[in-house]
Amino acid sequence: MARIDHFEPVDVCLILEGTYPYVAGGVSSWVHDLVGAQSDLTFHIVSLMPGESPPERRYEVPDNVRGINHVFLQKMPSGTGKVRGLKRLLAEMEPALKAMQSGGNLGDVKQLLRILTPQRKAFGRDALLNSEMAWQMLLRMYKDDMPESSFLDYFWTWRSLLGGLFNILLSPMPEARVYHTVSTGYAGLFAARAKLDTGRPVLLTEHGIYTNERRIEIAMADWLYEAPGGSLGLEKPKRDLKDLWIDTFVAYSRSCYQACDQIITLYSGNQDLQRRDGAAEELLRIIPNGVDYERYSKVERTPNKEPTIALIGRVVPIKDIKTYIRSVALLRREVPDIKALMMGPTEEDEDYYRECLQMVAHLELEENFIFTGRVQLTEYLGQVDVMVLTSISEAQPLVILEGGAAGIPTVSTDVGACRDMLHGMPHEDPPLGIGGAITPLSNPAETARELAALIKDPEYMARARVAIRDRVRKYYNKLEIDRIYHDLYVTFMAHETLPEGRRVRAAEEEAA
Repeated sequence: MARIDHFEPVDVCLILEGTYPYVAGGVSSWVHDLVGAQSDLTFHIVSLMPGESPPERRYEVPDNVRGINHVFLQKMPSGTGKVRGLKRLLAEMEPALKAMQSGGNLGDVKQLLRILTPQRKAFGRDALLNSEMAWQMLLRMYKDDMPESSFLDYFWTWRSLLGGLFNILLSPMPEARVYHTVSTGYAGLFAARAKLDTGRPVLLTEHGIYTNERRIEIAMADWLYEAPGGSLGLEKPKRDLKDLWIDTFVAYSRSCYQACDQIITLYSGNQDLQRRDGAAEELLRIIPNGVDYERYSKVERTPNKEPTIALIGRVVPIKDIKTYIRSVALLRREVPDIKALMMGPTEEDEDYYRECLQMVAHLELEENFIFTGRVQLTEYLGQVDVMVLTSISEAQPLVILEGGAAGIPTVSTDVGACRDMLHGMPHEDPPLGIGGAITPLSNPAETARELAALIKDPEYMARARVAIRDRVRKYYNKLEIDRIYHDLYVTFMAHETLPEGRRVRAAEEEAA
C-alpha cells in the first residue's frame, strides 16, 4: 500500500499556530528552548500560517528538528480531480459542518474525516468551496443559521472558516510517537485529527487560553458585522457573525480537549476556562514556565543616569501598549527624567504600531519613550530598573521571570499567573515577599502610581529585587521544567497505538 505523504518518523510532532520559528518572543521562545533541551529526542514541526508562503525565520532551528511542513490556512489546494459522488458527500458533511460552527466536538471531526479521507487528494478548493454543490450548501447553511445577517459578510466568513477547517483535515500528517500542540484553535483541531488518524497520544500545553483570547479579539474587531438589537426589551439578540466565529473556535478547542491524553497549563486560573470548554478534570495538569536562571542571574547592573522602565513584547493590541504610553505620560509628572523603553517587534500589526507612534507624539513623549525593536534581551536588562506589563490577556509571561532572575521587579496587570509570580503562590513556604506590583487592566493611572512607588523608594525597590530573584530560582528554574517534559514525552512515547488510529490510517492508504 502506497503512502500518501512521507515524513521521517520522529518522536514528537509539535503543532504550532502562527509562532515558531517565524515570530520572535513569547511562545516561540518557549518552543525553541523546549526543543533544544530535549536533544536526545527528534521533532517534526507543523506550522499553521495565515499567508501563502512562510515568512523569514527568526530562529535557527536545532538539528533534532527533522522537518517542518506548513499549512497555509487560507490557501487550499485545488484538488487533483473530480470527486465521485460530491453532492452526496457534501450533504453527509453538512450536519457536522453546522455542528462545528455551533460549538461541536470530536465526534463531528471524526464524521468529517470519515467522508474526506478516502478521496483526500481529490478533495480541494474546487470541490469544497467553488463547486455548484458547495454553493448550494452555503445557501442552505445561511438560511438555516442566520438569514437576517448580511449575505456578503456571511459568504466571506463561511469561506474563511471552512477553508481553514478543510485545510487542516486534508493536509499531510507527519508520523510521530507523540503529538504535542501548544494551543487549541486550528492547532488543536490538527491535534484532534492526529489522534483520530494515528491513535497516538496527544498532549496540549496552553499558555493562554485560545478561546478566551479569540473572544477578546473578535469582540474588538471592527471588520465583523454585529447584528443590531431588534428592540429595547430583554429578549436575547439573534446569533450574529461574531457568535459564529467564537462558536467555531470553541468547537476546535472542545475537539482538542476530547482528543488529549494530558491537558497542561501554566497556572490554576486557566483550568477553570479549560473545564468550561470541556476539558476532563482527570487530564488537567500544571507545569509552569521556566527560564534559564543561571544565564539571566549573571546580567550585570549598568544603570542609566535616568530611571529606566521597559515593556518587553510585541507591539499588538492584546499587549495594550497604549496603556503603557499613557502611564509614561502620567509618570513623567512624578519622575520628569523617566526613560521608557518599548522592546519588541513592531511589524506584526503595522496599523497599531503607527497609532502608538502618533500617541507618543501627541503626548510629547519623544524625549522619554523609545521603540527599540527587537533586541538581545541580556544586553538591555542591566539598564532596566522596573519592567512593565500592560497586557489584557497573558498566561505566564516569560519576561517577568527573565527580568526577575536578573533582579528586576515588574509592575503588571492582573492577568494569568502574574500575581503568583510577583506576590507568591498560595503554597509558597516560606513567603518570599513582594517582587513587584499588580494593577487593574487598562489603568494608566495605577500603573504610573506603582512605578513611581518603586522608583522613588530605594528600600522598597531593594526588597522587591531580592524577592523576585529568589522566587524565580526556587520555583521557575528551567532545568527542572525541562526534566518534567522529557519524562512526559518518554512516558507517552511508550504507549501502544490505539486500534482506531490504525484503522483510519489504513483506510487512507488503501484508498491511495
